[in-house]
Amino acid sequence: MRFVVSSTELLRHLNAISRVISNKNTLPILDNFLFQLEGNTLTVTASDLETTLITTLSLENAEGDGSIAIPAKILIDTLKEFPEQPLTFNINMDTMAVEILSENGKFSIVGQNGTDFPQLPELGDGATSLNMPHDVLLSGINKTLFATADDELRPVMNGIYIELSEDDLTFVASDAHKLVRYKRSDARADVQSSFILPKKPASLLKNLLPREDFDVRLEFDEKNAFFNLTGFKVVCRLVEGNYPAYNSVIPVNNPNKLTVDRVEFYNTLKRVSVFSNQASNLVKLALTPTEMVVSAQDVDFAISAVERIKCQYEGQEMEIGFKSTFLLEILANLSSTEVQVELSDPTRAGILLPAEKEIEEEDVLMLLMPMMINA
Repeated sequence: MRFVVSSTELLRHLNAISRVISNKNTLPILDNFLFQLEGNTLTVTASDLETTLITTLSLENAEGDGSIAIPAKILIDTLKEFPEQPLTFNINMDTMAVEILSENGKFSIVGQNGTDFPQLPELGDGATSLNMPHDVLLSGINKTLFATADDELRPVMNGIYIELSEDDLTFVASDAHKLVRYKRSDARADVQSSFILPKKPASLLKNLLPREDFDVRLEFDEKNAFFNLTGFKVVCRLVEGNYPAYNSVIPVNNPNKLTVDRVEFYNTLKRVSVFSNQASNLVKLALTPTEMVVSAQDVDFAISAVERIKCQYEGQEMEIGFKSTFLLEILANLSSTEVQVELSDPTRAGILLPAEKEIEEEDVLMLLMPMMINA
């Protein structure tokens, strides 16, 4: 088996799929890339059993068919040191010896039989398939990924819940302290369906999707999902279980409404939160019709901070506490100039919304549970 490939082109594809390889693989073969040559198409696969990334390259110069597993680390470390040039791979399928010939040298690696590499799962008969706009999928992941949990006891909270309906597409993530619901009315499915996308494949898609120009072909059943992109394919095992009824925790009647400049609020919080207790990260917001007083203190170190921000507030004057790290995360993931905060009372969740929509078809809602303020 023999093929010629550009060093930088191969490295670009391998870097993109190498993120899936785990440092603690249960099977030694998973420390390798699976190279499969068929005609003039080279397919390279990387996997950690739960998630698999596949990329394809079209070659102009190739001979023979076959598959071989080549050690990932040594291959990437070698390719990084090459300037842009064609490399010739000569592979002896009997001995699994791999020779990489450059303009000035020869590099020898020993591979493993490609048949030992884990097989891809197959979708069941009742699989759902649809085309999803790449920008909708990217926005949904970008807006929700930060709010997923790291909860070993409740694995369903560790992923993004994607709900498909004939009217819209909804992405939800929550860690029980904060919740994000992102809806798009310009993307829909023919059937009502849903699945929980784990955090790792979601972050891999987040890196691949910005380079995508076409719709993503999504196919999934109860156990696995396939995302087909141009030149890449992401295959992952889904989180099994039922996602909690998230709509029931979103408070409906919120008579108190605050509108404030998002960046100013964010920067004020960053300064004031330095003075909050390191264990609780509690910041207090005191709300009046024309201004908000942001304060924090750490009694143990006798430090405190207070800062005022101009705002528009309609409703009952109140003081409410939030964990500053969560509030900063939410503000960082909203992209509007002004943010609207809807509150009912200091013991119930606050809802943060963009004051103006960037995209007419999107609906972004972020929720944050308050903290008790000790009088």
